[in-house]
Amino acid sequence: MAQGHQVKLYTFTLQYPSLLFPGETQYSSEPAPADLQIERKLSSVNPFTWFSLGRRIRKEAPDLVVFAYWIPFMAPCMGTTARIARRNGKTKVVVLCHNFIPHEKRLGDMFLSKYLVHSVDGVTALSQNVCDDVHKFVPGMPTVASPHPLYDSFGEPVSHEEACRYLGLDPQYRYLMFFGLIRDYKGLDWLIEAYAKAKDVLDAHGCKLIVAGEFYSGRERYHALAQELGVEEAIIWKTQFVPDHEVRYYFSAAELIMQTYKSATQSGVSQIAYHFEKPMLVTRVGGLPEIVPDGKVGYAVEPHVDAIAAALADFAKDPHKEVFAAGIKEEKKKYGWDTMAHAIISLIQ
Repeated sequence: MAQGHQVKLYTFTLQYPSLLFPGETQYSSEPAPADLQIERKLSSVNPFTWFSLGRRIRKEAPDLVVFAYWIPFMAPCMGTTARIARRNGKTKVVVLCHNFIPHEKRLGDMFLSKYLVHSVDGVTALSQNVCDDVHKFVPGMPTVASPHPLYDSFGEPVSHEEACRYLGLDPQYRYLMFFGLIRDYKGLDWLIEAYAKAKDVLDAHGCKLIVAGEFYSGRERYHALAQELGVEEAIIWKTQFVPDHEVRYYFSAAELIMQTYKSATQSGVSQIAYHFEKPMLVTRVGGLPEIVPDGKVGYAVEPHVDAIAAALADFAKDPHKEVFAAGIKEEKKKYGWDTMAHAIISLIQ
């Protein structure tokens, strides 16, 4: 819209059937954006909506349709809708691909992802890793890699003291944070084990760990692990869905954002951290080290517990505030929304 394009959004009437949804709710409680034209038209499990929306888009004949794709479950509805929409001979379709190969694999995943990609004209991926995955299975597909832009919709940061007051935390402590939906591949168990290894240093420098986000698997297992390793008292569990208006308080309270993933392509958490100018600790998996240069904006460490523990201890003793602050300000300039818009348009051209 900022570049002068007319934009319409079609979204879901139903994203996941309740039986398949592991969280508390899949609906936002935030008010709808006042400046966007949005219609709820698509059900992931109702083919009638796929055909209806496909025919509607075909008739409207826009120059470009962009589907955001993150999980093979969505491939039938998006792929079918895209195939119908393209039949007007004018409309080009791009898939904005978060992951082509899912982190948690299931039977039929590759068939579904290939069905979707064969339904479109090109792929904009959030990392080069995803482009490479697409080319392995769909050679010749036009692709472009464009990192996820900053998540700048969560408001401005607040002071550490105000953030702690809002969250009910003691402002005397230094908080490290694991943020986002809790799934097995995100390595929270590695982080708990690493925290236990570095506990003496972390305790000595007044650190605690916030785990903020909704459990999608293994709640009891993580609590049992923390109890077994003697770090339960050092962890603040804020394990419920975090609404948009509260995100800034969590990031304003935290000094270091942890993404100790076992596998990854990229992570939107990095772009929230950049927006709030917080250093990060990531593992060297997928595209994460591309986004978080080691020693410049935080730590990119080998994906094992000892390396994570060493980085935690180093940060506790010396948070490298000036170096990381300067690096973050420079690095975040790469992640403008205009960059992604240009990537999508250039792919079609």
